[in-house]
Amino acid sequence: MPLHLYNTLSNKVEDFAPLTDNTVRMYACGPTVYDYGHIGNFRTFVAVDILRRFLLQSGYKLQHVMNITDVDDKIIRNAAREQKTVQEYTRPYEDAFLEDMGTLNLERPEKMVRATEHIAEMAEFIKKLEAKGFAYKTEDGSYYFSIAKFPEYGKLSKKDFGGMEIGARVDVDEYEKDNARDFALWKAPKPGEASWDSVIGPGRPGWHIECSVMAMKYLGDSFDLHGGGEDLTFPHHENEIAQSEALTGKIFSRFWMHVRFLLVEGKKMSKSEGNFYTLRDLLLKGYKPSAIRFLLTSVPYTKQLNFTFAGLEQGAKSVDRLRTFKSRVETAQLLPGANARIQELAAETRREMTAGMQDDLNTARAQAAIFDMVREGNIALDESTLKQNDKAPLLAALQQFDEIFAVIKDDDAEKIARATEWAKAHGKLEGSALTADIMSDADVEKLIAERNAAKKSRDFARSDAIRKELTEAGIVVEDTKDGIRWKRK
Repeated sequence: MPLHLYNTLSNKVEDFAPLTDNTVRMYACGPTVYDYGHIGNFRTFVAVDILRRFLLQSGYKLQHVMNITDVDDKIIRNAAREQKTVQEYTRPYEDAFLEDMGTLNLERPEKMVRATEHIAEMAEFIKKLEAKGFAYKTEDGSYYFSIAKFPEYGKLSKKDFGGMEIGARVDVDEYEKDNARDFALWKAPKPGEASWDSVIGPGRPGWHIECSVMAMKYLGDSFDLHGGGEDLTFPHHENEIAQSEALTGKIFSRFWMHVRFLLVEGKKMSKSEGNFYTLRDLLLKGYKPSAIRFLLTSVPYTKQLNFTFAGLEQGAKSVDRLRTFKSRVETAQLLPGANARIQELAAETRREMTAGMQDDLNTARAQAAIFDMVREGNIALDESTLKQNDKAPLLAALQQFDEIFAVIKDDDAEKIARATEWAKAHGKLEGSALTADIMSDADVEKLIAERNAAKKSRDFARSDAIRKELTEAGIVVEDTKDGIRWKRK
């Protein structure tokens, strides 16, 4: 059964398959690196990662390109204010984004490309558009795209531009979302601001041109899928289509995947509302990266997600259930043989997870399937009806789940430790939840071994002291019939 994916271009769910051979060529809009990434950004990036992982799990090869927007009006303005070059200003934020990707277990695309490294190619692109009559130069040396010359303008956003004033222009990147004007391809230099020399004169690129140039350079004139947040549908993606298809006469992207906004505690996220959070803000509040990723995947990308702190707490509990179950299955001392019901349960779960993901990446359906298995598997463990040969199929189902959701491996502590070090270095630790050093896994294991030795020698005072030390460090120690297990709160 193929992947069924909602295509914004057609406004319907369609069967998805690559245009040629077995390789999916896709482009996903990346970050604009003028600040640290917020959770709204990361909802989109995680959703694209889910798609990427499922395509790979389904046997496809990928040529996945993500841009790094390291030049735009805000970046140039901020760099000039801080008396830095564009690169000096953006590189720390780019590095932070790459680290944040690792924190949320986002796989790296095959190519991550910077806008500033393709400016000469952008100028050549604009020169060709001018030669074909789609772009024009103004007196100050800027270039604009003539929307009137592209009759299909609006086919992605489904907006009606019949009453648009012909020749009106907009030359800033902070667009009014319902304001259609001839858009800037190239902006003439202003005193004190960064600019580049090019075949069309000095200046800097407009917002939209970078994605067309880089997508076509690495993926070809036509490719399989373009992704991004729903806020990019218009004008950014609409303008990408116009300038790209005007130049080539070919379909730019066959599929368009747009990820819905998230709310925070039922409200639009904004600094004025006091509910604007970067990923790093949440880590400094003590929330685990795995819980954040789980919550961001808990609602399918086509539906709005209400991001709440109660949801983060529930996400942490859900991840802990998965990790605990996996540990129980791995360490349980079981009788030989197989339980037919458990064997079928694991197979059913794998089929249902696949069906859920094929259903327009219905992550909620896939998660429901794995937790149904965990519930029934735990009952079998409690009742001692799980058999030795049942381990492999249960663990295989968990592995299939985690190849997509990437939350079961417990590496939260080391990631939070990195966040602590970053906060210390940037003076952001005061008032955060991360005021104590994180105990390493090796230190935990050492203390548990010491506690075991103390219990064997009947030194109960030392045993209790170690347990208290572990508890204060956020480590839960469980004495079970199959031995000692520990986990972090």
